[in-house]
Amino acid sequence: MSLPFWCVFISALLIFLAKAPVARAMQQESGVYDNHHPRSQQARLTGFGARALAAHLNSFEAFPLFAVGVLMTHVTQTHGVLVDILAVTFVVSRVLYLLFYWVDMHWQRSLVWIAGLLCSLLLMLAPAL
Repeated sequence: MSLPFWCVFISALLIFLAKAPVARAMQQESGVYDNHHPRSQQARLTGFGARALAAHLNSFEAFPLFAVGVLMTHVTQTHGVLVDILAVTFVVSRVLYLLFYWVDMHWQRSLVWIAGLLCSLLLMLAPAL
């Protein structure tokens, strides 16, 4: 499996790893994780819990663009160092994004979000370069 495909796999895992702090915050919010109505419980989260939920949901939003970018390079047989660097940079940016969101480093979070978005868009453009 190629490095960009491994990055897609890691990015998919990050979506679900980002749920762990949300579940912890939900447990702390009322003493129990409400598996009957988790969305209602999540809606009541504040502070860290609300940030963790937003980071988790944003992971779902960022993933499709990245996956499409990697698939576009694969289908067009666009390989090389640039594609690998963009894929790894996306993963690193998403890890940093989660960390920055959790600790409320808002402008740093925005910078790495932009970096991840640019990686996805550049992967889509790579076949044309």
